[in-house]
Amino acid sequence: MQKTIIITGGAGFIGSHVVRRFVNNYPGYQVINLDKLTYAGNLANLRDIEDKPNYRFVKGDIVDAAFINNLFAQEQPYSVIHLAAESHVDRSITNPLEFVMTNVVGTCNLLNAAKNTWKGAYGQHRFYHVSTDEVYGALGEEGLFTEETKYDPHSPYSASKASSDHFVRAYHDTYGMDVVISNCSNNYGANHFPEKLIPLAINNIKHNRPVPVYGKGENVRDWLWVEDHARAIDVIFHQAKPGETYNIGGHNEWKNIDLIRLLCQIMDKKLGRVAGESEKLITFVTDRAGHDLRYAIDATKLKENLGWEPSLQFEEGLEKTVDWYLENEEWLKQVTSGGYQKYYEEMY
Repeated sequence: MQKTIIITGGAGFIGSHVVRRFVNNYPGYQVINLDKLTYAGNLANLRDIEDKPNYRFVKGDIVDAAFINNLFAQEQPYSVIHLAAESHVDRSITNPLEFVMTNVVGTCNLLNAAKNTWKGAYGQHRFYHVSTDEVYGALGEEGLFTEETKYDPHSPYSASKASSDHFVRAYHDTYGMDVVISNCSNNYGANHFPEKLIPLAINNIKHNRPVPVYGKGENVRDWLWVEDHARAIDVIFHQAKPGETYNIGGHNEWKNIDLIRLLCQIMDKKLGRVAGESEKLITFVTDRAGHDLRYAIDATKLKENLGWEPSLQFEEGLEKTVDWYLENEEWLKQVTSGGYQKYYEEMY
């Protein structure tokens, strides 16, 4: 008998890779992809599995408590993997309450529905909450975030994710719910919405448009290939002990400006341009408010306890990513034009 797993945000960037992995690798699971299909949700990310017998899409908003309660009552999910979130820092600065509603209230709605559905039989079920390293705040030039690092969020986005993390832990401590949390560094790879740094730069370089870089480009991020993240989620979901937190990182620290210059070099080679031509597109812009200087993850616990480590070095993963965007021009065109949203508005 199949076990039903609800994966929230499964039409998004990271979520689509997680859904694909679970659908393809675990025929014993009936995977329900629950997604609101906001600007960042795109079912074209999952065309290759949409007809699989153990996959089903459900359109819905986790902020709608009545809808979530009804869905859980009908589907009786074995477990939840929760990725649905508003995730763009700039958007959170413009409209913080939207992030509170989705990331905090939405998470609590899912926790309540799980609590009411599982009725104390928590040992048979699992609530996996996918979070971010931004909850830890900023690092200086040295040091790494560990699972013991004190929370110190600086943006409305990271504050909303920190709050949701605390609620998930509270349901473990208060009700005995089997929960696990992972906090991941920056992801890159196929299907990434092009407001984010790497796909934005690829698209702008391709079309000879300015490539914006905040401040002097000195901000440092730890980058992880999205398929390695999906694999880590798989491992944590199946092997972690209840109540555990794991940090997931790529061991790939890059200053933004160095990353963009590397991307320019790769794009010049792929597009047959003169070496150095694309670097002329780099445009420094006013720094983001509250822009954390450096994030870096210590993923030692995940390696030592569960045997996971990244499979790709950044340069190799970045080449794969560039190739994907250059080979999927129609996907990028539909996303940047908003055409995919018009289609979903008519369909749903």
